[in-house]
Amino acid sequence: MLLNFEDIKNNEELLTYLRYADSYFESIGYKEHGLSHAMFTAERAADVLRQLGYTARIQELAKIAGFLHDIGNLVGRTDHAQSGSIIAMHILSKMDIAEERYNSDIFEIFGAIGSHEDKNMTPPTEIAAAVVLGDKTDVRYKRLRNEERKFTDFHSKVIAACNNTKLEVNKDKKEISLNMDIDTKICSIMEYFEIFTQRTVYCSKACSVLNCDFSLYINGDRFL
Repeated sequence: MLLNFEDIKNNEELLTYLRYADSYFESIGYKEHGLSHAMFTAERAADVLRQLGYTARIQELAKIAGFLHDIGNLVGRTDHAQSGSIIAMHILSKMDIAEERYNSDIFEIFGAIGSHEDKNMTPPTEIAAAVVLGDKTDVRYKRLRNEERKFTDFHSKVIAACNNTKLEVNKDKKEISLNMDIDTKICSIMEYFEIFTQRTVYCSKACSVLNCDFSLYINGDRFL
């Protein structure tokens, strides 16, 4: 039996790791990096590939990698992509049956997890590209831990201002668009780009792997 997303999201060991990783971020007031973000990334990554016509199996692998992409935060924020890939390798290898343990599927997952923070590079595969899009476009207001943080932490301030973020895929035009509203009473557009310019460029690189152009709309205006 091949790895499947239902088994992954119900695996208590994996869930425990994700909860503990998020609890560390919660202790310092940093935005949510737990099960909500994991599920959001998984579903968005799979949906991008679905809309572009990729196979159900490719979608499944992206969903697994998206769900587990931040598991390395259990060890620490620095180099969490690489440590997360190693943690995933250890657990998923036990879940896969022996004769299938070294098939290409499992390495696709490890590679996507391990490369999701390599912003100076282009994602190596379509699965990795989809995970990048799922992760880097999750700027939901609900990830904010505490309303008061937006007054003391610049990153929280920007997240607090982001609303109605939507990723649209146009297969015919080969275009992927991020549309969002930013409350400029909370932060300016320029302040948004102070934090998210590098991530925006990485999303553009990810789209190129999927043979698409990337566009960004903020408050109805196109910025990319």
